[in-house]
Parts: sequence; structure tokens; C-alpha cells
Amino acid sequence: MRIALDAMGSDVGPTPLVEGAVMAAKRFDCKILLVGRRHSLGRLLRFYRYAGDKIEIVPCSQTVRMDANPRASLKLSDSSIAVATRLVAEGRADAMVSAGATGATKAHALLGLRRLEGIRREAIATLMPTSKKPCLILDVGANVDCKPRHLVDFAIMGSVYARTVLGRKNPRVGILSVGEEPSKGNALTLATYALLKQSHLNFIGNVEGRHLFKGKVDVLVCDGFVGNVVLKVCESVAKMILMGVKGAMKKNVLTMAGALTLLPGMRKFHKKVDHSEYGGAPLLGLNGVCIIAHGSSNAKAVMNAVRVAVESVDQDVNRHIREEIEAISAEIEQVASSQELVAVTE
Repeated sequence: MRIALDAMGSDVGPTPLVEGAVMAAKRFDCKILLVGRRHSLGRLLRFYRYAGDKIEIVPCSQTVRMDANPRASLKLSDSSIAVATRLVAEGRADAMVSAGATGATKAHALLGLRRLEGIRREAIATLMPTSKKPCLILDVGANVDCKPRHLVDFAIMGSVYARTVLGRKNPRVGILSVGEEPSKGNALTLATYALLKQSHLNFIGNVEGRHLFKGKVDVLVCDGFVGNVVLKVCESVAKMILMGVKGAMKKNVLTMAGALTLLPGMRKFHKKVDHSEYGGAPLLGLNGVCIIAHGSSNAKAVMNAVRVAVESVDQDVNRHIREEIEAISAEIEQVASSQELVAVTE
């Protein structure tokens, strides 16, 4: 298996990308195609004393800045994102990983890989920690304006990913809304509810924001505007809690002594909310595997992003999505027609 890794586009430069690639090469059964400037990447590989044959540098001459306009970035045909995408499109790599600008990564992946047949919108799916098992929430930023049929696609893709990669036998699917009752929500969630209720997915209904961390569902769907706000608020709250706890522990000798007894529990909590543990978010719905990592990813996060890519390829996620789309499309079309929802679902 070959994973193309964009080593130049992140907020923090190529160093953690190369270190993460070295860690991944030692741990996973894959070859990593490190895309970037040959001199810089070669120097970093020597610094980390990597002398194996599981990392290959694929040179490029351009870099997409984090603040680049996605459409304008498409003109940079020899950028690390463009080259990594091309490696997958041409079959020279089985998946790509990028910690570069999300908009640019999505634009290049969509242009180079295209959508899977039957999928109307791709979605970024990310794992959120809960009191039980992590919940997969999508979309978290690929589409800020959605129609009900798009959210159905998200539910299908999320359910397949949860079953095949996360090992959830019969994933529970919910819609993020303002109330649990079927009558609560806006036009988007109400119409989506009607469609999902008639599908064979394990749809349990609406989920309120206050229940997000209780582990009620395995897959939670929403439009990318809401999902991105939820994601960033949760990241901010997690950091605030950890900083507050650390500050309280260092307040005086007594609190520092008490902190020693809490240390194992705090380490476990930190691991649960640390985004580097989850690695990267798959951009589902494309005719190829694309993993989007955080722009400030450290080496551990990069290693885990490669792991997510390997798992997605191993489990043949896209084939399962195609099969599920075919099975559910007839159900959706029938209920949409019968309930006069065609105008709002397409």
C-alpha cells in the first residue's frame, strides 16, 4: 500500500510531517510517498536518521499557502497538494493525506478524484469524544449550504465508515437539531428526518447539542456550517478545561500534592480529547481516499492520519459506500416522491 503525504502545506512546516512519516513507516505496513521539496525533506529524513526503504520523496516546486483561495490554488499544478492528488488519481498511490489548507485540499481532491457515483456532496467526517465511544460527526466544513438529500448522503457515508473502519456493528445515526421530537428543527432537518426514517439505516432521530457527548449515536449528521462551528467550539472548550485544571493544580503545595493522585485520570482524559489521537478526518464521497489533517498537526497526529488512510484503504470504504448508495437510493426516491419532497431534496 502506498500513501501520498503532502509534506509542505501545514501551518508548522514540514518537520512534524516528516517525523510523523518516519513514525508511520516504522509502525504500519505501507510505503509513504513524501511530497515536497527534495532538499528540505531529505535533510529532515537524515536528521531523524531514517535509512529505510518505506519512504520515497516525490519532488514538487510549489506550495499552497494556508490562506490561499481554493479556486486560485488549482492553478498551482506542481504544488504538494496537487502532486499528492495526482498520485492517487493516476493509481500510483492508494490514498493521500494533507495537513494543508482544507479548502484547497478539497478543491484539488474534488477536481482530481471526482465524486463517487450517486454522491451529491462530499463530507468531512471527524471523530468527537463522548462519555462512551467516539461519535463520527459529518459534515464539519466541506459544505456550508446543504439540502436534505445531501444530509442523507452524509448519513450513508458515515454509517458505512463507522461500520467498516470503526467496527460499529449497526451504527446508530442521528440528526443534530434543536429538539429530540420529530417536529423540531428547521426545513432542512425536518425534510431529512422524513427521508432517513424510511431508509434501512439504524436512524434513531434527532439529537440535541446537549446530548452530543453522551454517546447516544455513532454517527451524527448536520450541514458543514453547523458542524464546523461545533468542532471549533469543542476544541476550544477542551483546551480551556485542560488549561484551567493545570492552573488549579499548580496553585499551591496542597493542590500540587493532590494533582499527583489525579494524574493518571487526567492523562486518560487528555488522551480522549486530544485531536492528535484521532489523526485526520476522511473526506468521504470521493473516488479515492483523502484524509485531511489539522493544520497544526504534530508528528503523532500525522502518524495517526496515515493510520486512518491505511484503515480506509484496507476496509475498502468506497466500495461499501457505492453499494449502500445503490441500496438506499430507491428507498429515498420513493418516499421523496410520495411526500412531495422532490423539490427540496434534489
